[in-house]
Amino acid sequence: MNEPTTYGRPAGYETAAVNVHTPAYTAPLAPVQPGTVPAVTTIVLPDGRVITGYAVEPAKPDPAATKPPVSRAAVNIALGGIGFGAVCGGLLMLTTFIAALTALVTQLVILAAVLVGGFVAVQLFTGRDTGRGTTVNIRKAVIKRNKFYG
Repeated sequence: MNEPTTYGRPAGYETAAVNVHTPAYTAPLAPVQPGTVPAVTTIVLPDGRVITGYAVEPAKPDPAATKPPVSRAAVNIALGGIGFGAVCGGLLMLTTFIAALTALVTQLVILAAVLVGGFVAVQLFTGRDTGRGTTVNIRKAVIKRNKFYG
């Protein structure tokens, strides 16, 4: 194992020209701080090369993707709230219509009371000169000392 090495490579290892492909667009990587400082790992490859570095943890899935689906009851409650919000404008118009109808009915009742009252008053205070009754002429009467002189 005491072979001469060049820059950490065993003797006789030829370096070859390598073409590196760089993509035109790379998505920006979000820096992630590790929870603890990872341990340095050293690996010896079968051809004798030694690689030293940090162990890379596999990517964790997004927590939102692991959540259970929303329950059907929650969906129904949400849809009910949306439906109620859509109906509120109609309910406001309905209450306005009911208030206007109440005012109309009140005015009609007052008009009927005035008309019926006027008809009754005309019937009561109009003289009934039909010629069927007895005509009585009342002249000036005099009462002296509790005696009627008529």
